[in-house]
Amino acid sequence: MLKLRRATVVETLSLDPRANRVADPNAARSGAASAGRSRAELEQRLVVELAGEEGNGMRREAIADIALVGRAQVGDEVVVNVQALDLGLGSGGFDVVHVNLTRGLGDPARPPGAARSAGAGEDANVMKLNYTSLQHAVEPVEEELLELPLERPVAVLALHGQLSGLAWSFAQAAPGSRLGYVQTEGGALPGGHSRTVRVLRERGLLAGHLTAGATFGGEGEAISAAGALHHGLRTLGWDAAVCGPGPGIVGSGSSLGHGGMVALDTAHVALALGCPTLLVARMSSSDERARHRGISHHSLTVLDLLLEPVTVALPAGMRSPVGADLRAGLGAVFAGARSQRAANDRPALAVAVERPVTDRPARIARHDWRRASVDLPGYAASGLPAETMGRGILADPLFFAAALAGGSVLAQLERVEGVAATSEAE
Repeated sequence: MLKLRRATVVETLSLDPRANRVADPNAARSGAASAGRSRAELEQRLVVELAGEEGNGMRREAIADIALVGRAQVGDEVVVNVQALDLGLGSGGFDVVHVNLTRGLGDPARPPGAARSAGAGEDANVMKLNYTSLQHAVEPVEEELLELPLERPVAVLALHGQLSGLAWSFAQAAPGSRLGYVQTEGGALPGGHSRTVRVLRERGLLAGHLTAGATFGGEGEAISAAGALHHGLRTLGWDAAVCGPGPGIVGSGSSLGHGGMVALDTAHVALALGCPTLLVARMSSSDERARHRGISHHSLTVLDLLLEPVTVALPAGMRSPVGADLRAGLGAVFAGARSQRAANDRPALAVAVERPVTDRPARIARHDWRRASVDLPGYAASGLPAETMGRGILADPLFFAAALAGGSVLAQLERVEGVAATSEAE
């Protein structure tokens, strides 16, 4: 059940300075910088003091989704969900405001001080977070007319932390091209919770932000990832799209019980819509958990289960995540190279499928593996977010190199599709 506590707002915190950097000189190319809503209109950071004997005057950081619960002021009485912070979850190190008792009970459709969320006009008739206490109406972006195939490339992320590297690299390789972001399930559901998206929109590195499925609060609301991709690529005119979860991926340590599995669904959607599909693999050179070093078991599982081949980007000039020979390297991985457990590490990826183990490397090697050059120093100098699980570029270069490689390969796919479209038109 919900773990709710009464609290009083004692402080409103300043915005993260990373969201207010000077705009990138390339921002004007997409005209997107002015279209994004400011951080102040999306999410509010607070310090609250828990009430009652159990709270004992404890002060904790909290966040409030302004479109849902309105803007809080010092002295407001609020109800906060404290469960994530009490559990010590790495991605949920704060309480979340559930309702503002002082000023949030007037207009149930739009609390005082709340920003008007995307699609929340008079015609809004589709619920998000439906059948929960936070259900709210949105106007979906899906159109009646279905025009397929889309024939524009889609990159599928494993983690939100890959988004900024991919977007920056794509812009370097394809200046003038418009890249849109579709936020999927698997991580944070509120679209306003990502500092990365706001920085990328301000710099013109993203042409738009749509929230699909249970996610909400983007610049447009879609009922499905398919609807979001169709709207972005066909109606909004994006040249390419990147899909992936919001920050704070959900995980259990099991083979299938993690937010990265949404990549499997998203890749299938992109393929079905006729989009050249790129999977940006999760890689790491220094993760404490053996199952995530090299190519993470999250990505290997998705690559194994995909019904059709996709493109996979590998960073050139770096030690191969699976050895010099892809098939031999994968064979070593699945033959037990990851079965050796690091200290306090959970068991590595278990091979529990009907097919023999020897079949798995072949299923993964069937994909179109492409190497791409990466510019780690250039990305480090960009000032964009460069941290994953507390590790920066110097501590985990492979993680960021994989995202940069994804942006370069996505630009290659976009150029190929652009040439094909031009040839057909002529």
